[in-house]
Amino acid sequence: MNLYHLTLQNPTAIYSAVHGNFSGGRIQEIAVSKGTMLELLKHDPNTGRITVLTSVEAFGIIRSLMAFRLTGGQKDYLVVGSDSGRIVILEYDPVKNQFEKLHQETFGKTGCRRIVPGQYLAMDPKGRAVMVAAIEKQKFVYIFNRDTQARLTISSPLEAHKSFNVTFSVVGMDVGFENPLFACLEMDYEEADIYNTEGNYPPASQNLTYYELDLGLNHVVRKSTTQMEHFGNLLLQVPGGKDGPGGLLVCCENYIVYHNIGSGQDIKCLIPRRRDDLDMPDRTILIVCATTYKSKNLYFFLAQTEQGDLFKITLETQNDLVTEIRVKYFDTIPVASALCVLKTGFLFSSSEFGNHHFYQIIKLGEEKITPEFSSFADATLHKKFFYDRHVLTNLLLVDTLESYSPIIDCHVADLMNDDTPQFYILKGRARESAFCILRHGLEVTEVAVSELPGSAVAVWSVKRTTTDEYDSYIIVSFVNATLVLSIGETVEEVTDSGLLTNVSTLHCGLLDDDSLVQIFNGGIRHIRPDKRFSEWCVPSEKQVIKCTMNRRQIVISLTGNEIVYFELDPNGQLNEYSERREMPSAVLSMALGPIPPTHVRSRFLAITLADQTVRMVSLDPQDCLQPLSMQALPATAESLCIVEACFGDEDSPFDNSLHLNIGLRNGVLLRTSLDPVTGDLSDTRTRYLGSKPIKLFRLIISKTPAVLAVSSRNWLCYYYQNRYNMTPLTYEILDFAASLSSEHCPEGIVAVCNNSLRILIAEKLGQVFNKTSYMLRYTPRKFLLESSTKTFFILECEYNALNSWSTHERKQHISNEIKEALIMDETPEKVDEYVQNFLANDTQTPKAGVGTWASLLRAFDPIRLETLDIYEFPQNEGLHCMTLGRFVNRITDFFLIVGVSTGLILNPRVSTGGIFYTFFIQFYPDGSLKFHVMHKTYVDEVPGAVLSFQGKVVAGVGHLLCVYDLGKQKLLKKCENKRIPSLITNIISIGHRLIVFDAQESFHFVKYKPFENQLVIFADDVTPRWLTTGCLLDYSTMAGADKFGNIFGIRLDSDVKDDIDEDPTGIRSLWDRGLLNGAPQKAELMFNVHIGATANSLQKCSLVPGGTEILFYTTLSGSIGVLAPITTKEDLDFLHHIELYLRQELPSPVGRDHLAYRSYYFPLKSVIDGDTCEQFNYLERSKRIRIADELDRTPQELSKKLEDMRTKYAL
Repeated sequence: MNLYHLTLQNPTAIYSAVHGNFSGGRIQEIAVSKGTMLELLKHDPNTGRITVLTSVEAFGIIRSLMAFRLTGGQKDYLVVGSDSGRIVILEYDPVKNQFEKLHQETFGKTGCRRIVPGQYLAMDPKGRAVMVAAIEKQKFVYIFNRDTQARLTISSPLEAHKSFNVTFSVVGMDVGFENPLFACLEMDYEEADIYNTEGNYPPASQNLTYYELDLGLNHVVRKSTTQMEHFGNLLLQVPGGKDGPGGLLVCCENYIVYHNIGSGQDIKCLIPRRRDDLDMPDRTILIVCATTYKSKNLYFFLAQTEQGDLFKITLETQNDLVTEIRVKYFDTIPVASALCVLKTGFLFSSSEFGNHHFYQIIKLGEEKITPEFSSFADATLHKKFFYDRHVLTNLLLVDTLESYSPIIDCHVADLMNDDTPQFYILKGRARESAFCILRHGLEVTEVAVSELPGSAVAVWSVKRTTTDEYDSYIIVSFVNATLVLSIGETVEEVTDSGLLTNVSTLHCGLLDDDSLVQIFNGGIRHIRPDKRFSEWCVPSEKQVIKCTMNRRQIVISLTGNEIVYFELDPNGQLNEYSERREMPSAVLSMALGPIPPTHVRSRFLAITLADQTVRMVSLDPQDCLQPLSMQALPATAESLCIVEACFGDEDSPFDNSLHLNIGLRNGVLLRTSLDPVTGDLSDTRTRYLGSKPIKLFRLIISKTPAVLAVSSRNWLCYYYQNRYNMTPLTYEILDFAASLSSEHCPEGIVAVCNNSLRILIAEKLGQVFNKTSYMLRYTPRKFLLESSTKTFFILECEYNALNSWSTHERKQHISNEIKEALIMDETPEKVDEYVQNFLANDTQTPKAGVGTWASLLRAFDPIRLETLDIYEFPQNEGLHCMTLGRFVNRITDFFLIVGVSTGLILNPRVSTGGIFYTFFIQFYPDGSLKFHVMHKTYVDEVPGAVLSFQGKVVAGVGHLLCVYDLGKQKLLKKCENKRIPSLITNIISIGHRLIVFDAQESFHFVKYKPFENQLVIFADDVTPRWLTTGCLLDYSTMAGADKFGNIFGIRLDSDVKDDIDEDPTGIRSLWDRGLLNGAPQKAELMFNVHIGATANSLQKCSLVPGGTEILFYTTLSGSIGVLAPITTKEDLDFLHHIELYLRQELPSPVGRDHLAYRSYYFPLKSVIDGDTCEQFNYLERSKRIRIADELDRTPQELSKKLEDMRTKYAL
């Protein structure tokens, strides 16, 4: 078994973010780490949206990022800490639109180890040095400088290690041009290690340590250490010198502390609490992330708590000494993993769970309505440190970046009957939880829809002059009329355009001399800028059948297969070429190529004929209308379109060539390379788009030529970030389309559809899926599909939370306390209004304490996106598993069995027991349903898995594997097996076999013997794995994923025996002969690969209609990928060799070895990394040619083969 690994959707979770001027301009960019991906984001000031400049696969785990600028420099560099054991300095090249590696220095082992630096980065504000720190013991300092050619240089590492030392946070101090100083929040555990044997631990304490880099001695020293009064988790640099007093802020439990070396006593301020907080009163407040805004005249800090509340922190100074800390509630946003405040007044927030947000700071929170808290206040008077939350007041949401992280579960099915499957996923946490439907396609924004007076057949947009930035007219063609509309603040009909309005227009466009051309059945109308016009009329008894044009050329086809060619001369006249050419068969479509720069004409005309051929005809004056090349087609053509790949330099990722797109009537799109010199056709790529004939339209997307292909779906073929994308549009089928550029819609699409005129925008370019969401109440855990009714049953439960009943009781109790507190200061009316608003507020997710659970069961219709029924469980019951099935004694009824824990504490894992709820599901003819609790079955441990099996139920209760049958009062236990090692998390069945998932010990193969009523373990895995999910591939093969980012497959050999009757000895059961303290027989490892994130769902399915089944997975980081079987030895050899070459030619940007990364915990086995192979298309031209020569192929053949591998198995 050999598999081909492809990523369909890159990770969407952002773990760290920094901002800077990486491109060297004045506009700030944001560099974000998505675990295994490094992306550069840019804010577009015109649209206000965040766009992705470049995205690079790291082939490693990015642990930290830091931006810096050398003194006097014009751009920022990026320091990356990763699992490669190296520090890497990257520079962004805006011309190539990629990161260039400047330096790579090795300092430790690979992997995310606590003792290897890379987890923390701290930069000297002047860009002179960087500290790279590990969680424990090790710290290195590197010095940056310039050489004689002003290039960045890096020194050898300087050590600053200390044993028995754990680091919590590191920051560079602002000391001007004095010796660089770094502050570290540390804890020494040496004494705890000494006392460990005696079991008498001393009280733990935390220290704030300063490390000074002596530039003269080239040495790092520990300058001072101060013991902290409160435990801290985050350090913030305070601007120094002319910008501020220097020093740092320490974010501690419940406190913000200011500290400066040699400044004497610390200044601390209590972190305020919500007045209407539903959390436990003894719960501490922590700052989870923060950022600093600094300008010439102002600086402040924005800090966010665990609850998502933002605080503005300012410092009051006197004689350059801090005298007071002021904290003020700013706004509430989703809890972020990183915050970035740009100089332009925008805030970027990368959410821990859910979508990422981009805000504009519209106010600085200086209103006196919101109370401000000071360090001068008596910190013991906690009642004074309360604030009231409000809706977004100081921030304005500008843009949102879609994030699927974390994906809890996923199911692939075509419930919409779209021919392509949809992905139904559970994502998010708490209030950010959602049931989402992902469809393959680009999201389209509908800007305007206007009904037309009749059935339109075509539409075009034209400018008034060629120098205009925006289009001025929209021309709509009907069966026997033409409508001209002007584009402005309103769209109005134009009557003096000079166009004929009583005929149907075949084509309309603007020529280079600003004249307008209208082609209709009776001829060509040429309208000058001064409204003078001339007409060329067709000969009698003939009509214009097909036509095409560009800025200087027009070609028409007349009745009788006659081709007529016109060209614009320097005097602005349309001159007909003296000779005409008659084609051997009926002309079906024609296309002119774009005019290259410095040229006056396009040399090529493409024509498709009824004899199923496409012919290239020369338009050069010396051999005008002479055939150049011909290619046979597999079916009759419907339309043609010629677009240029690019007109860049030789190092451009794409060849400087033309591409001829041919849409066939059988729904197949052919994309053929057109030689710009000879006109030869080669390197044909094929893609099936739909069941209807394909119509092609030329568009402008992302300032480059693109093609819209319309079949049974709309497909957009475009270049984005040096990559060719072919993505369907999630929109109804269009009849005709053209590009539209206006002030409010710079790169839009004007189209006609169902007797209406539509203006559309494809904004989220590069996006693979579009999402439809339905918000859930609690964190989703599992779901299953009842296929006959297309109904999903969803388990939602939240740990450390209150259900709706308990929340209502807590609110009533707090509202009474609020009344007592406010009645002395406010009028009864205001008190009642406040209390009512508090009771109506449903945005909080209170932390109820350890061992508390809130749970519900939901029946959901994915077609109508509505909840059919909800059953809410009592407080402190958590949901873990469910199954849908029938029992032998009630074969016609549907039952849902749900496994519930009671009073479960996660660490240490303790519970008071478990319950199996048995629900009878009553379906109604209108599609609705109702849950009815039939009975409850109490068990001693937590139910981890349950499965309907042969008219019974098999369940995992702790480490016990049990079989139950339906009783009148409860489920009746029939048999059990006690030999599963730790905890059963899932069960899959096939025939009489059960595959049991153990939380720590991988798969166990169990045989159920109905006559003896026994469960017998006959095989297991050799390697203990911490399973998260798995799926059955065939009778003897299982695929699984573990917590550490590995996907693997195991198979039972053909000689494995699962029937006791086959034991030849007859003395002992085969299964009683233990092997390696496990089952007597072992499964064999078939494949293994590391994907860089924890996979939470695996499914064997087909993503392409009629295609091969693949292994589909989703991860907690939001990525989606597939493992596809490689069916031929030729493909295996080809992919294996190109992977070997790419590993050498394309080093990881973070310095990680490709093979070592894919073999993170176990050696890579039988998996080809398609993500590495597909990087071939983005290599320099010389490298592509060299690799192709080594493989005895052309670069086009390699590229085509890689494209075919993706389209064969994936989207």
